[in-house]
Amino acid sequence: MKKSAPLFFLGLIWLILAASPARAVVPPPPEVAAQSYLLTDLHSGKVLIDHDVDRRLPPASLTKIMTVYVVFHELAQGNLQLDDWVTVSEKAWRAPGSRMFIEVGKKIPVEKLLKGVIIQSGNDASIALAEHIAGDETTFAELMNQYARRLGMENTHYVNSTGLPDPEHYTTAKDLAILTRALISQFPQYYGWFKIKEYTFNHITQHNRNLLLWRDATVDGVKTGHTENAGYCLVSSAQRDQMRLISVVMDTASEKARADASQALFNYGFRFFVTKKLYEADKPLKQIRIYKGAQQQLPVGLVRPVYVTVPKGKEDELNTIVAPDPWVTAPMKSGEHLGKVMVRLGEKTLLESPLVAMQDIEPAGFAGRLMDEAWLLIDQWWAKR
Repeated sequence: MKKSAPLFFLGLIWLILAASPARAVVPPPPEVAAQSYLLTDLHSGKVLIDHDVDRRLPPASLTKIMTVYVVFHELAQGNLQLDDWVTVSEKAWRAPGSRMFIEVGKKIPVEKLLKGVIIQSGNDASIALAEHIAGDETTFAELMNQYARRLGMENTHYVNSTGLPDPEHYTTAKDLAILTRALISQFPQYYGWFKIKEYTFNHITQHNRNLLLWRDATVDGVKTGHTENAGYCLVSSAQRDQMRLISVVMDTASEKARADASQALFNYGFRFFVTKKLYEADKPLKQIRIYKGAQQQLPVGLVRPVYVTVPKGKEDELNTIVAPDPWVTAPMKSGEHLGKVMVRLGEKTLLESPLVAMQDIEPAGFAGRLMDEAWLLIDQWWAKR
C-alpha cells in the first residue's frame, strides 16, 4: 500500500493536468535581417510584430503602392476609366530603372499601364499615369501626399510616383502597413492583379519580382522595391483560412533576404495567432428603449465589423459587452453614437467600437412626449434606488 501511494498521487496529478484547459503559449517573435519590419492583421489592425516601424526610410518602388492607390481612387470617382487612352510623354519614355518599355507618343490603355506598374514595376508606366491624372508628376506627388495625410501616414512624404531616390522622399513600415490595409480593403476588385506572376507588353515578358508568389500559395501580393540606398524591400500579404496578414520588410541585403524575412513573419503570425470576426456591420445588435419618439424601440448596431486577433487557444476567453447609453430620447438620426461595444480578454480591453442608431426616429406628438417624460422620470428614479 505504501509503495502504491506515490503512484496514486502521480496519477491524480496527471488527471488534474489533463483536465485543465491548455494555456496558449506564444514565443517571442523572430528577429529578421531588416532595418525595419512589421506584421499586422488586415481586419483587426492588430500589430503582431514590429521593429523600428517609425523609422523614415527610402521606399524605392514600394512608392508605387500609393501610385496605384491614387489611380484606383480616380477610377472609383469616375474621373478615369480602365479603357481610357494615355499618351506616353518623352519623360515617361526616358524613365530610368525598371521599365514596362512603353514608347514615346504611343497611346496605352490605363489598365495595361496599371498592370505594368503592379507586375513589372514600370517607372515609365508610373510617370505616364501620373501625368495623365495630374498634368505632371510633381502635382501627382502632391496628390499622393494628400492621400497619405488622409490615411494618417504621419511619417511619409512623396516627391515622385516611382520611388527613384530623393532626400525628401521617404516613408515608414508603419505607414506602408496603413496604406496596404486601405488598398486591399477599399479596392478588392483590383487586388487580384498583385498576384499575377508575369506580364507581357510590347512582346516583352517580365516576371513579378515577389519571390513569395512562387514559394507560398497563400501569398497574393503586394509590391517589391529596390534601390542602392533603400536596399531590398517587400510589402506582402497572405491569407490562410479567414485570416489575412500584411508584412512589411525594409532594407534587407538581397531579394532572397527580403523573401526569407517576410516568410518568417508570416509563419509566426499564422502559427500562433487567430483572428475572429465577432460582429457584422449594419446589423442590429439589440433594441433599446427610446423616449419621446414616434416608436419606443430603436435598433442599434455597428458601422464597421468587429475583428480581434488573439493568441491561438485564447479565442474562447473573449468577453463582449454591448453597452448602449441610457435614457435615449427622440428625435434620433441614423448613425448617431449611442454607446459602445467592448471586447475584453481577461481584464484587458482589446477594443471599443461605437454603437450607432440604425434608423431615424421622429418625435412623438405632444401627448406622447408628455407621457414619455413622466415615464423617463420614473425609470430614472427607479434606476437610482
